[in-house]
Amino acid sequence: MTKRWRMRGKKDYFYRRAKELKLRSRAAFKLKQLDQRYTLMQRGDVVVDLGAAPGGWLQVAREEVGEEGFVLGVDLQEITKLPHENVKTIVADITDASTPELIKENLPRPADVVLSDASPKISGVWSVDHSRSIELARAALTIAGHVLVQGGKLLIKVFQGELFQEFVGEVKEKFGFIKISKPPASRKGSAEAYVIAKGFRRP
Repeated sequence: MTKRWRMRGKKDYFYRRAKELKLRSRAAFKLKQLDQRYTLMQRGDVVVDLGAAPGGWLQVAREEVGEEGFVLGVDLQEITKLPHENVKTIVADITDASTPELIKENLPRPADVVLSDASPKISGVWSVDHSRSIELARAALTIAGHVLVQGGKLLIKVFQGELFQEFVGEVKEKFGFIKISKPPASRKGSAEAYVIAKGFRRP
């Protein structure tokens, strides 16, 4: 992390607000804004958060589902435990073929919502980073297909590029409602976009 990047972060409004509200990442505001606009989560929902470290989205999801719901975080690295009995985390690779079954084993029932803010390690070569982002997005879509209830919802971050529309088409095959959005909390100049999907159609 460069000094310039750290200084930019310290001057960032959402970075400062996250610190003030004891949120684990500024990305929490992206989920808050998208949920407010598209009503992704409700009281009592079961939510799966892919690429969940450091846990900012887990905090927001737990706030939305309340004590009646359940939130499962999945990441390659261990996530510091949150102070809620109905928030659980597991260490797993979302691109591994065995992960969907592992997730199902850790859920009280099929999920109402699958979230993915997963991002590849940035190489600096845009074609490589975009391709890796699509790979993670497809892995999230595959997991959603295994764990979502009929009519369930999906939110996936994707880097825009030549494969983006093809991926959106794959999501459309499985969901009745699709929107592409970029929340205000996304950094200016960022190529990230969020695919919002509702009405999962189980084969």
